[in-house]
Amino acid sequence: MRTVELEHRSPAVDTRAAYELVRDFGRYPELVAIVRKVEVHPAADRAVIGSDWEVDFRNGVLAWSEEDTFDDSAMVISFRQTAGDFEVFEGQWEVTPAGPDASGCVVRFQASFDFGLPSLSGIIDPVAERVLRETIATILEALLGKEAA
Repeated sequence: MRTVELEHRSPAVDTRAAYELVRDFGRYPELVAIVRKVEVHPAADRAVIGSDWEVDFRNGVLAWSEEDTFDDSAMVISFRQTAGDFEVFEGQWEVTPAGPDASGCVVRFQASFDFGLPSLSGIIDPVAERVLRETIATILEALLGKEAA
């Protein structure tokens, strides 16, 4: 199984505002062209939703459905695929304050995935990791501005 981790520091956006921006998955297709579609199925209590995703990948489209669990007090979003092109796809977003002497926030993204194709993992997994890393970085920059140095 391959893991992708990414951290984005934003001096301009406070923690709560950043969390609300990140949790708005339905906006992602307007932020980055590679994300074709995100259909969000809202729940009454905002704590658990379903979402359906379509993302350009190589010469095709990756599609999956996931369950997204929101912990608004901890500002953590956990997700796991419930159906789709991966055998396993799960992870989380975490939004924290930048620190005691810094303004803004830090957003951490972590995901683990496995296509379930051991014979092709050496070819597909590195490409998927690169695409996922670049896509999440682009989304975070669009949501939160350029990363702090």
